Amino acid sequence: MVRGIKPSGSTLLLLNIRQLLTLACPSNGPRRGRDLSELGLIEDGAVLCIGGRIVSCGKTKDALRDIWIRKNRKKIREIDCSGKIVLPGFVDSHTHPAFAAPRLVDFEQRIAGATYEQIAAAGGGIPSSVAGVRKATRAELAEHVLTGLRAMLAQGTTTVEAKSGYGLSLEAELKSLEAIADAARQWPGTVVPTLLGAHVLPHEYEGHEDKYVRIVCQEMIPRVAEGKLASFVDVFCDRGAFSLASTEHVCAAARQHGLGVRAHVGQLTRSELAPLVKYDPASLDHLDHVDDDDIAALAAQSAISPAHQTVATLVPAANHFLGLGRFPDARRLIDSGVPVALATDYNPGTSPTTSMPFVLSLACTQMKMTPVEAIAAATINGAHALRLAERKGSLEPGKDADFAIFDVADYREIPYWVAANRCAAVICAGVET
Repeated sequence: MVRGIKPSGSTLLLLNIRQLLTLACPSNGPRRGRDLSELGLIEDGAVLCIGGRIVSCGKTKDALRDIWIRKNRKKIREIDCSGKIVLPGFVDSHTHPAFAAPRLVDFEQRIAGATYEQIAAAGGGIPSSVAGVRKATRAELAEHVLTGLRAMLAQGTTTVEAKSGYGLSLEAELKSLEAIADAARQWPGTVVPTLLGAHVLPHEYEGHEDKYVRIVCQEMIPRVAEGKLASFVDVFCDRGAFSLASTEHVCAAARQHGLGVRAHVGQLTRSELAPLVKYDPASLDHLDHVDDDDIAALAAQSAISPAHQTVATLVPAANHFLGLGRFPDARRLIDSGVPVALATDYNPGTSPTTSMPFVLSLACTQMKMTPVEAIAAATINGAHALRLAERKGSLEPGKDADFAIFDVADYREIPYWVAANRCAAVICAGVET
């Protein structure tokens, strides 16, 4: 029952929801094991939001009997969700939207049989995006970022982690983060900026990894922290990117300047995870190549306090687009007690998709996650991967009123309809977009 609250212009009531997926669960921290299969499903549901926050969730019949709602109903904006599914807005916790152009040459070369590393050695890959970003204006980059964000919103995503990483110089990385901030101000959802200055080694520092890492640690990170341009620092630790030693230097510098840590690891080859866990990373992403020791390190980290759990973020759309024929072993991670999230990895070279529903489809068909697990991984666990679970990822009183409304009769249809957008409406902070 609602008491002691005055309705405002942003009071919203969703009614007659066929299936309301609250994702509410009594466990603390990101979902692990069996908890990943808890949807908190309410049939014929209703949600009341005031001032951009959720006030109550329950049955429609109970909402319509509520004395406060009956008294103030004429002042409340109502949305009839008959025959539809409502769930938390997706949390896409790994994206690279700050680029200037698609990498079409890479696409053709890959079709002809070239590998990721062969393309990079021939001048393609990440370095080929650098020239475009360095040449682009801040306004041009912001428009590219905003285009991606709008496409994500249309498919039910309301929270996005957005990385820099295609500038690879102090000036270009700062410009990229400023462009992300500019785009975020024009988008109704929530954007979490991340500095990825250590994406790959720029050509001008070839053979001088230590020198470039010093620039990242001693120039980029301090400037970004001082300007509050990012919440996290990311680093690509893999063959052809940065060594484990360099990665640790970047993580240490991030922690020293009060920024969160995340990392790309194990995409192309195994990267030892135990040394990275001590930096309290919010997430370790890709994880195509992990062994028993890595999984044990992640599972042990996930068993400590909720504030220090590390989420394994899987990005199967990259595996699909690269035609790898293999995907991260989600079942092994989940069954071992590792909290798993899903993200698009939206980027111009290896995962040009803004669709979280498509990622859910891949998770179910290629990684053998159940629809319930995939939805939880794309909402509440994505929120934990960004350390935003106190506000995002589930529909509970006090949390942000971010919803995705799908025109389907059963939540399992969201991953079932491959590459189809069944998202009927999106609500951010209690406002229909």
